[in-house]
Formats: sequence, C-alpha cells, structure tokens
Amino acid sequence: MLKIGYKASAEQFGPGQLLEFGCLAEQLGYDSVFVSDHFQPWRHHGGHAPFSLAWIAALAERTSRIVIGTSVLTPTFRYHPAIIAQAFGTLGSLYPGRIVLGIGTGESMNEIPATGLAWPEPAERTRRFREALQILERLAREDRVSFQGEYYRTDRATIYDRPQQPVPIYIAAAGPVVAKLAGERAAGFICTSGKAPELYRDTLLPAVQAGLAQARRAPHSLERMIEMKVSFDTDRQRALEDTRCWSALALSAQEKMNVDDPLEMERLADALPIEKVAARWIVSSTPQEQIEGIAPYVEMGFNHLVLHAPGPDQARFLSLYAQQVVPLLRKRWP
Repeated sequence: MLKIGYKASAEQFGPGQLLEFGCLAEQLGYDSVFVSDHFQPWRHHGGHAPFSLAWIAALAERTSRIVIGTSVLTPTFRYHPAIIAQAFGTLGSLYPGRIVLGIGTGESMNEIPATGLAWPEPAERTRRFREALQILERLAREDRVSFQGEYYRTDRATIYDRPQQPVPIYIAAAGPVVAKLAGERAAGFICTSGKAPELYRDTLLPAVQAGLAQARRAPHSLERMIEMKVSFDTDRQRALEDTRCWSALALSAQEKMNVDDPLEMERLADALPIEKVAARWIVSSTPQEQIEGIAPYVEMGFNHLVLHAPGPDQARFLSLYAQQVVPLLRKRWP
C-alpha cells in the first residue's frame, strides 16, 4: 500500500505553528509526519529551528494514529548515539508503533555551529555513521553495552526504558555506499526527489537492492521513502513563487555541504533565478500534473511519499492536496 505523509519543515516554521500543521495532517488522513532535525535553518532571516525530539513528543501527545519520525537526524556530532538511543527508547515506549528514527550522515550547518568541530571529509562521516548505527542497534536490544570504536565509546551502557519492539531505523542516503548500508541494516531508506532520474534508477535503488541481497533480506522488507518536493496551488504563479524560500535546495551539494552559516547560505540561494529554484519541485495548479510528476518515483519502487510543500500557508496546501491529489494517488496505487 502506498503511504502518503507530510514533511514538517522545522527550518521554516516555529514549533507551535508546525504542531498545528502536524495535527491537521492526521485529521486530513495522511499516514505520517516526518520532521527535519536542524540546529540552524537554511535562511537566517525568518528561519526557525525547533528541537525535533521535544516536538515529536508534543505531536504524538496531540494525535492518536499518525506515524512520526525524523527526516533526518544525525547521530554523530552534536548528539552522541547513546543519547539518541535513550531518547527514542523513551519515545517508542510512550507511543509504541508510531515512532521512526530517520538518520543520515549530516550537514555542516547543523553540526559545526553547535560543536565547533572541524567538518570532516565524507569518508570519515561514513565511518562515524557506521559506528553510531552499531551503538543504536545494540542499545535497542542489549543490556550493558560496552563499545570501543574509533570515534565513540560506551561502558556498560543500558537503555532502561525502551519499547518491546525497537523503534524502526530509516537511513537517508545520497550516494551508493550509505544506500547499500540501508539495504543491509535499516527498516527504511530515505532520499529526496527532484534530482536526475538516473541517480535513483541506476545508483541509489540498485545499491539498496544490493544491500538487501548481501544481508539475505527479502526485496520488499525495506520501506522506500522519498521526500516529494511538491508545490501545488490553484494559482500556478503562486505555486511557482512559493518555492523561493527554499532556493537553497537548488544549490549543488558542493556549494551547500560545507556551508555552516545561514547568512552565507541565504546569500548564495538568493542569487539564483526562480527557474532554477523551482526546478527541483513539481510545480502545478492541476492534480493531473502532480500525478504525472510523482508517477515515475512510484514506478521506480518508492512506496512512502512524504510531501514537502514550500509555501507559507501549509494548512491551505494540506487541505488542497488531501481533497484534490491524494484521492487520485490512492486510487492509482491502492
């Protein structure tokens, strides 16, 4: 069954307003809410960065059905993985079956300002991530965990409050190495839409499949989640202009990966033309155009669409999409 969720953009909205959007998503029948975990936003002026773990608990307390997770949290720099294991043990105990831990290797703008560390090269970030994943997995199931890694250590650590079934871990990846790790070890794989089709078709999804095969896991044992960048409104010009506040996403990975100052990120992003800014989004005023834009991702095998809308009026988006687009999605891919 195709799952349809809502991306709660903590970089764009304060915690109270974002909480109302999450509650509305449940009322309108969405299946999940995934929140970003940022220490700093993409933009300095008008930006936000509420603490995701506190926010998840607040949303879970205000709702009864919807699945809630991070997309994504980095358990390797400003967080020690053992503390994340403790936090999600508590969340999973309070809201069993409703919490997901989505993790990734991180971005400098979230990790460096809070720690003052030097931002390492990708290979080190991946090594740190592998160690953190081991700690998370072991603390979810074992008592008295002593771990001696290159970057992290624990000494007879136990998470005393944890759910009977461990909180599912989803792994986000933009390249084949971590995508394969997701296939080997995770309950779900996360990526974002709007990039070259061959990245998903020829690199990411085959790497996930290779990981599944290496671990001798069933091909469909892992959820394939994608953050769908959609800008939908009855006014197409409004849908186009709404993408402007997320112009940083149109920067190349090289341009933004090592930027740790929101003011500099904002400067780089504001220099982009609107055509380039909107290129990663499915911008339309008709439900049919949305379906056509989404179809290639579902046909590639993604079965959990988390809708990321750029505009300031998220309640309007959630309602319009629930009324006009979601029924067509569920009909086409029941």
